[in-house]
Order: sequence, then structure tokens, then C-alpha cells
Amino acid sequence: MVYDCVVIGGGAAGFFSALALKERKPHARILILEKSNKLLAKVRVSGGGRCNVTHACFEAQVLSKNYPRGEKNLKNLFKTFQTSDTVAWFEKRGVKLHTEADGRVFPVTNSSETIIQCFLQEAQRTKIEIRTSAEVKSFSLTEGVYTVSLAQEQVQTKNLVIATGGYPKLESYQWIAESADVSLESPVPSLFTCNIPQSPLEDLAGISVPKAQVKITGTKLAYSGPLLITHWGLSGPAILKLSAWGARILADKNYEYTLHINWCAQNTEDSLTGDLLTYKSAHAKRLVSSHPLYELPQRLWKRLVMLAEIPEDLRWLDMSKKQMNKLKENILRFECQVKGKSTFKEEFVTCGGISWDNLQLQTLEAKSSPGLFFAGEVLDADGITGGFNFQNAWTTAYVAAQAISERI
Repeated sequence: MVYDCVVIGGGAAGFFSALALKERKPHARILILEKSNKLLAKVRVSGGGRCNVTHACFEAQVLSKNYPRGEKNLKNLFKTFQTSDTVAWFEKRGVKLHTEADGRVFPVTNSSETIIQCFLQEAQRTKIEIRTSAEVKSFSLTEGVYTVSLAQEQVQTKNLVIATGGYPKLESYQWIAESADVSLESPVPSLFTCNIPQSPLEDLAGISVPKAQVKITGTKLAYSGPLLITHWGLSGPAILKLSAWGARILADKNYEYTLHINWCAQNTEDSLTGDLLTYKSAHAKRLVSSHPLYELPQRLWKRLVMLAEIPEDLRWLDMSKKQMNKLKENILRFECQVKGKSTFKEEFVTCGGISWDNLQLQTLEAKSSPGLFFAGEVLDADGITGGFNFQNAWTTAYVAAQAISERI
């Protein structure tokens, strides 16, 4: 049998491309091949097991600004399928979604299993064939038909979607590059946290600051947002944004660099100086260590004061100019020596992959191979944390499916 479409990859983009194609072409013969024995693995762990399906951002141009790689191309693709289309697709299938204050969108059940069961039930209902433990070794095109080679067999198809997700090493892409004659952008990690050995904040793990700014010395990288102190270093949206936009720069530094933290990102040097002098004048007899400014957590404030060599029993009126300058430095430019990275929860996003130069940008079809399409993180496209990477998967999968439906 020659399939109408074979999808390589049983993850978010793979399933969505198959389902979107089946909706447009109900009689199409579609096969999903997954090399592991688990389907939708990244969906299961996303958002701490809650599955952050998208982000409440409904303008293509604004939405595309959240992608360090792929922004320009995704902006055009979002005009075909974007956040509102994602919400409508799930709700049409009985999956109700809710939006949190920061814009992240989750199923109301707060369980990734809801999304997984939706996909599996839709695939079963529409008679999409699925095979697990089916690793593809290579594929080739002869007279309009692709022969896909697995370990023990071959399958044939008129159209092929590669939705394998991102690989951490360049050699993992070689079977694609050799089979399809496509070029690659070398992969490096994105969305990771900072390891800070012997951190002076290590015992403050669990403390978070709602609006901090992080900067990397010697670069233009500077991002604001919530910051979380961990037992290994730092995490939170500010750090994850930094790792996404700086993925290649940090890889070149071998993840060793000096990080500066402004614990109250709304402040400049002048405004902080003014605030400290005003507070000193108004509350001269208060102990410096006992009354945090800017609603900073008490334990963090005490540590910043201690590291400024201010005794615990010192009153504001007795603080010297030198001590105030040190405190100001700790609030505005707290210095950390980063050595290494850690994966954010169980998620892993890759910067790099199949170069956009290989593709027809309106359809995601390979220029070198008619009927070959790419979707999801296998492309050189990745977003910051917050549901943007799933939206990339849904959009690129839908666009590929739309183009394949016109070929069938």
C-alpha cells in the first residue's frame, strides 16, 4: 500500500499535522511513525504536567516577537493559523482552555493527559494508523513516491512530514540531511537555567522576586521578569528568556560567564539613590536589615544587607556612604559567576535544526524534494517559555497539512 502521507514523529507537531490533514481529507491514508515506545512525550511533561498549549497573544506580528529563531517566517505563517485557531481547534473537540494572568493557556483540567487523550481519540476516530518503536533510518524519492526505510521494513508514501522534534547533536540530523539534501543550522540548547557553584544565595532556594533584570557582562543580553533562586543557582522566566535569546552566545562561552542581577528592575541608579536617601531620612532609627525595600523578600534583603557588610543591628542614621554604596550595588548589580546550565524542569528546546533556506516558506515543502514537509521544532525555530513552542508546532503542522491536502 502507498500511503497518502507518512508522518515521522509521534509528538505534538506530528500528531497535529496528521489530524489537520485528516480533517481536510477524511479518506486520506495516514501513518504516524514514532521511534520510541511513547507517544506525545513532551506534551506529557510540558508546563509541569499541565501542558501549556499556547499563549494568549492574538496578533501575528506581536506573537512572532517571542521567537529568537524563526520570527520573520513564523509571522507570515501565523496569518494562516495562530492562537485563536488553536483555542478554537481544541474547544471544538471538547477541550476547554483557560488563560492565566501571565498569558499562558492551559486545559481547565490542568492536566496534559487531557491533550494527549484528545489527540489519541481523534486519531482513533479518524482511523489514523500509528506505529511505535518504529525508527526511520532513511528515505528516498523515486517517481513521486517516497520509500521510508525502517529497521525491518519499508513503507511507501506520496507525501512525507518530518516532525521529529529537535536533536541536541548535529549528527542526529544526518539521516534527514543525507536523505533529503537539506542544510542544517547547528543545534545548541535553549530554555535552561544557571548553575552557580558556591552561590552566596544557595540557602535561599525557593525565594522568588516578581520583577528582576538579569544581564550578562560583555554582551547586550538583558531581560526582565520573575526570578527564582534555586539550590543550584537561578531559574524563572527572566533566566529562561536570557537562555533563549542568548542560546548561541552562551554556548560559545561554554556556559561560563558573569551575571548581574537588578533585584528591582524598575529602578535606575539615580532613582535607587534617591529612594535610599529618602528612606534614611524618614526612618533614621529603623534597623537596615529589618525593613526590606521594594517588597523584596525578608531573607533576601537580609542577605543583601549582610553582603554589603552592614551589621544586623545598624540603624539607617548610622549607615556610612560606603555601606550605602555597597547596598546599592547589591540591589542594582548583584554579581554571580555562572558555570554550567541545567534543563528547565524536564523540557528541552533546541536552537537550530533544518534551515528555512531549504523550504518553500508558504508551505514548508522542501525545495529539493516535492512532497516532503517539515513541522515543529525540527525546524530552526524556537520560542521563549510560555506556550510559544507548542504554538510553533501547531502552526507549522497545520500549514504543512494544508499544503499536502492540496497535493492529494
